[in-house]
Amino acid sequence: MRFAALAVVWGFSFLLIKVGTSAYAPFQVTFGRLLFGTLVLVAAMAVRRAGLPRGARTWAHLAVAAFFLNALPFSLFAYAELTIPSTLAGICNATSPLWGMALSLVALSEDRPTRRRVAGLGVGFLGVLTVLGAWQGFSGVDMTGTAMALLASLSYPVGWIYVRRTLAGRGESHLSLTGAQLMLATAQLAVVTPLLTSLPEAFPVLPLLAVVALGALGTGFAMLVQYGIVAEVGPTTGQMVTYFIPVIATAAGVTLLDEPLTWNTPVGALIVLAGAALTQSRAGAAPRASRTAPRSSPPSRTGRTARRGRST
Repeated sequence: MRFAALAVVWGFSFLLIKVGTSAYAPFQVTFGRLLFGTLVLVAAMAVRRAGLPRGARTWAHLAVAAFFLNALPFSLFAYAELTIPSTLAGICNATSPLWGMALSLVALSEDRPTRRRVAGLGVGFLGVLTVLGAWQGFSGVDMTGTAMALLASLSYPVGWIYVRRTLAGRGESHLSLTGAQLMLATAQLAVVTPLLTSLPEAFPVLPLLAVVALGALGTGFAMLVQYGIVAEVGPTTGQMVTYFIPVIATAAGVTLLDEPLTWNTPVGALIVLAGAALTQSRAGAAPRASRTAPRSSPPSRTGRTARRGRST
């Protein structure tokens, strides 16, 4: 039930982003998301009496992780959904394992390419081209918004690899590290948002509730649930939630937002997921790359919670 709840919450995050950005600037949506997500984790830390990490170097590494795992991808997805459907954003999010495998082959010496994993990259790339309708010249697809969503998906594995190199093996709890990471991401957006946006003249209720839900459920609550899942079944099984997110995101966008759906979108999404599954087929390689010291995440998201599955 927790696995299903996590897939639903992260899958609906893309719909909530779309609703939020209908009334508020993307940076404002991201700031609200991080703020309410941080409040949930701070409450959990208080209940479990988990203290904050110590050491200036640790906080410096967490600031970098906060940028690549939270501030940057959350903002990119919010800007992307100004011009692309939430369904496409959810599918782009599913390319994160593909980016992660490609980067790990370069950045992590212990990750060696196999025929199956390289084939997974090729299959995933074909899936992306299918989703975008490459044979018809990408007509009807906003390439800027799509590029932002793909860059957001790339940002997650960059953050995971950085965290693995700098924060893995520390004695602090994953909850403490993730809570501190979200605090730093919130602080980063607190600086950027007033400089690049103006205060909204009105606060429509539905978009505001969407932002609150996006933060409290899609970020804070989702990370707490993922902690329990990974602790019980391990990171390899826990990351399987990633493959359900685009399915739910597509269903939510089509049924609740009346977003158009052509045959190449679900077919391409299935191909992308098949490719991502192939890249993760070697037991243990992908999970270690996404382990923090927090996918997504966060997805990510530090350590085990950094596997997004999203998002989001």
